[in-house]
Amino acid sequence: MIAYGWRSEPRQPSLVLAATLTLDDLAACAARTAQWHRAGCATPLLLTSREFERSLDAFPIEYGEILATAQVVVGDHPLQGFSIAPDDMRRACEVQVKSHLLHLRENYLESHARPGRVAALVQESAPAFAALLRHLASLDNAPTDTKGDVIAYFSRRIGLDPRVTGDLLSLADPDVMATVDAGRIFPAYLAAMDRLAEFIDTWK
Repeated sequence: MIAYGWRSEPRQPSLVLAATLTLDDLAACAARTAQWHRAGCATPLLLTSREFERSLDAFPIEYGEILATAQVVVGDHPLQGFSIAPDDMRRACEVQVKSHLLHLRENYLESHARPGRVAALVQESAPAFAALLRHLASLDNAPTDTKGDVIAYFSRRIGLDPRVTGDLLSLADPDVMATVDAGRIFPAYLAAMDRLAEFIDTWK
């Protein structure tokens, strides 16, 4: 059993890889769900080792984050030898970037360009933007341990404005009392997403 996930997640998620999974196994786990929740743990993700291995190409972002943040809780490390193929991660990142950009545009239209609603749009989408940057940086095996790492990488790699990146990452961090004017940075946010879409199209 491993725990995984970034510190901003409200409950510590976990993964259990088993040789087989039967209904009896699920029933035994179901009886402990409330206990796990009281201990601050999310309901674990249950998979067989074969299922996990054969799904790496289907869920490269999700399983890539598990591989990147895994910490053994009980037993041996079950993920030794698993890795995400770069082409699978690039395709998944392309979907994520372009979906984010489309939703930003659509939600801006739905906001009727009202300042309060635009500010809410930026605030609510900032966590997804932060996750997107982590995933893109992983394509180049760039460090993302700190906000400074992320800002420096994207400033150097594709010329993103470090102030805009820093403001959005601050809005995404639940532990930071951000003083950013979220509505004001929307035009720069949209421009940054255009740059990211161009980056993922040309990434090799």
